[in-house]
Amino acid sequence: MPKQEEREKNMAISDKEFLEFIVKAIVAHPEDVRSERTIDERGVLLTLKTNPEDMGYVIGKGGQTAKSIRTLLKIVGAQNNARVNLKIAEPEGSTHPRRAMREEISTDAVDDLKI
Repeated sequence: MPKQEEREKNMAISDKEFLEFIVKAIVAHPEDVRSERTIDERGVLLTLKTNPEDMGYVIGKGGQTAKSIRTLLKIVGAQNNARVNLKIAEPEGSTHPRRAMREEISTDAVDDLKI
């Protein structure tokens, strides 16, 4: 097997398994953690699926946990000369409210402060 294919095969194991290992350690339902790995012109895309109850654990306060996981995946990818991105799939049955779009944010309070 040529070296490039061997590296890609080893990376397929390492980045996906690394992601699942980290996420399973922080969620309440580790048996529901799944990830899919796809490769395109932008690099490697790992799509993470979890139990709806675990979304808060995976995303973290202000998105800090998700950001940290993405940073670690970028390091794993850099070691293997690949760009690794993470997409967290919103599970069916998720009940979190959608964030308002920036255009919809009311500026009434700011307008009251203007002289």
